[in-house]
Formats: sequence, C-alpha cells, structure tokens
Amino acid sequence: MNETLKRLLSGVVYVALLIIATSYSVNSFYLLFGIFMIIAIHEFCQLVHLNKIVPIILGAAAYCIASQFITNQTNDLLLLLATLFVSVKCLLLLFNSKKEKFDTLSKYVYTIGYVILPFIIITKIPFSDNIYRPKIIISIFILIWTNDTFAYIVGKSVGKHKLIERISPKKTIEGFIGGILFSIIAGILISKFYFQPKPNYLITSIVIWTISAIIISIFSTLGDLIESKFKRIADVKDSGNIMPGHGGILDRLDSIIFVAPFVYLFYQILYYVS
Repeated sequence: MNETLKRLLSGVVYVALLIIATSYSVNSFYLLFGIFMIIAIHEFCQLVHLNKIVPIILGAAAYCIASQFITNQTNDLLLLLATLFVSVKCLLLLFNSKKEKFDTLSKYVYTIGYVILPFIIITKIPFSDNIYRPKIIISIFILIWTNDTFAYIVGKSVGKHKLIERISPKKTIEGFIGGILFSIIAGILISKFYFQPKPNYLITSIVIWTISAIIISIFSTLGDLIESKFKRIADVKDSGNIMPGHGGILDRLDSIIFVAPFVYLFYQILYYVS
C-alpha cells in the first residue's frame, strides 16, 4: 500500500471515529478523548525523555475526576489560568532561538500544562448550561481542519514568505492568512446551517463563530508550530507512529490542545458578558 493511500485511510478512520464517538454520547466522547490523552502523554514523555508512569497515572486520575464530577466556576477558572500560564511558556519557547534544555521540573510543567490540562478543558467546551452539545466540539475540529487544509493549499499555490522557517520551513504567511479567511467562511456556514439559530439570533451566532474561527486559526497554527519545536528539540520527525502516514496522536491533536484554553477563555467571557 503506497504512502498516500495509507495516509488517506488512516485519516478517514480517525475523523470517523472522532465524529461518531463525539456525537454518540457524552460517555463515548469522554472515553475517546481519555484514550487520546493517555497516548498523547506517552508520546510527549518520550519527546522530552521523562518517565511516563507518574504523568499517565496523574493524567488519568485528573481526567476521571474532571469528567465524572461537576466542578464549580472557581475551580474551572483556576484550571484555565494554569493552562494559559503554560501556554504562554510554550509561546516563549517557540520564539526562543537558543538551544533549549529541559530540567525535570520543566518537563513535568509542560506535560501537565501542555497535554493533561488542555484535554480536561476539551471535555468542558461542549457543555452549555450543563447540557452536552457535541456540535460545538465537532465544529471546532471542522474549523481546525479547514484552516490546515486551506493554509496548505494557499501556501502551496501562492506562498512566498516563510512564517517561521527555522521551525516549520513549509508554512508561509500567505498560507496562514488564507487559512484564516477560509476558516471564517466555514465559521459563517457552520453558524447558519449547522446550528440553524432562530432568525433574531443569526447575527449573534455569525459573530460568535467568526471570532471563534479567527481564534482557532491563529492558535491552531501556533499549536502546530509549538509541537514542531518540541520535535526539533527531540530531533524526531513524528511524536509516534500509531497513525500510519500521520505519525502520533500528538501530531494529530497538537492544534486542538493548544486551541482549547483560548476558545474556552472566549466562551467564559461570552458567558459573563451575557
């Protein structure tokens, strides 16, 4: 089987599994992303050369507690702030041109704040008024895939100026802008046809999903670049090989785990404003 066909089949299985599990029930959603998180922890610990036993146990325990018990607003805010703190640390790492070496404490901080906590936040995003709404998380993935696809197409077609060449030589500024524009179009279509809001809420829905599309496009690109930075430090091409033609779970979910805290922050702002 050639590499292109292998990549296509692997991608189809991944997308189908994600959509079916997310749509079927909240329990299947929790189970799938719990499995994804354990694999991602394993892969990340390999990247940073950290013993994986403690992080996996810690991650599994935190995930189970967060998914099985309703937490209060204060705890959710602390969770968000802790994740955003590590997200900023990841951004500083991305733009740091010096050769980086991680001590043990830094490895644990990144494992918890870059992998474990974002997965917990992902499980909170689809809930509105304590009601599970799978369309929200599916729409976020659609916007990520739209951004990735059209950033590649536009960059391949007209891209001339490199985005951050030392980290990802193939990404271009033109592709980055193209990804954002097409994501905005996808966001408008999602708000109008997928959610089908009442006429008097249509403009509000379009505005919310347009802003969401911009946030998702920007931070999904940064998430991809940050994971590329970790892989460059580890001197590896992929985080794993569980998905033929695609690499590891972390390679597929690097965008959503970095997007999650910023989208969740936006939704919290909307909640307090409304």
